[in-house]
Amino acid sequence: MAHIIRSGAFLQQCWSVHPLCVTVARMEEGRTVVLSCSSCRSAHHVTVESVEARESAARTAGDHAPTTVPGDLLLNTCATVHRASMTLREMDVFQDSVVLRCAECRRHYVLRVSIFETHQK
Repeated sequence: MAHIIRSGAFLQQCWSVHPLCVTVARMEEGRTVVLSCSSCRSAHHVTVESVEARESAARTAGDHAPTTVPGDLLLNTCATVHRASMTLREMDVFQDSVVLRCAECRRHYVLRVSIFETHQK
């Protein structure tokens, strides 16, 4: 049985120590993003309150029209289709926020988090 810790501090510590090892593993029902760490073998569950999709500066400089698709739908698509290209870019446990980046779409997802959980094996 996995040990569950309900704090964002464990994700923040994990990401600060080995940022290249934390990847988006999957999206679960109930608006939960699961991040996995290949170094400490933890699964970090982030329950999302809201999603804001932002185009990267390089993408907005071109002739691309801004999208009207809701951020949570774009995030679900990226997490399914471009999962290997998604990385954790920023996080703040005091502001309850996480920023994910999809290198394939050149889009940032600002997640407002309601629950942080770390599942240790």
